[in-house]
Amino acid sequence: MRPGTELAAIHPAVEAGVNNQDIDGLVALYAEDASMVLADGTIVTGLSAIREQWSGLLAMNGHMTVRSRYAIATGDLAVLSNEWTFEVDGERMSSVTAEVARRQPEGWLYVVDHPFAGSEPEELAAIAASMGTTDT
Repeated sequence: MRPGTELAAIHPAVEAGVNNQDIDGLVALYAEDASMVLADGTIVTGLSAIREQWSGLLAMNGHMTVRSRYAIATGDLAVLSNEWTFEVDGERMSSVTAEVARRQPEGWLYVVDHPFAGSEPEELAAIAASMGTTDT
């Protein structure tokens, strides 16, 4: 089984993927029809759009710490949340996530990833600005 396919392994796989600059490993954590909510509230869908978002973050060459808050499964669906921190050049951004994963033949994969669910509008504006997005 590839990393992240066990429910409890998803959050550690995100942290490792960012810190090891492993774009393929990060994208492999998502179902083909997955959606991701961006800092400005835009929702992108599909692996190529998700790859583009992760590529932008990896280009910042920072360090991520992920603390899993919970992973609750029932049947083939699970709701997850983590608290992440991303540091680059002495600047720090952080938030709490809201995520949905679905059990697939190859294991658990994200179908919805909202990395900024726990951020207030002011925090989102700062995160969006640091990531080169100003529409919040």
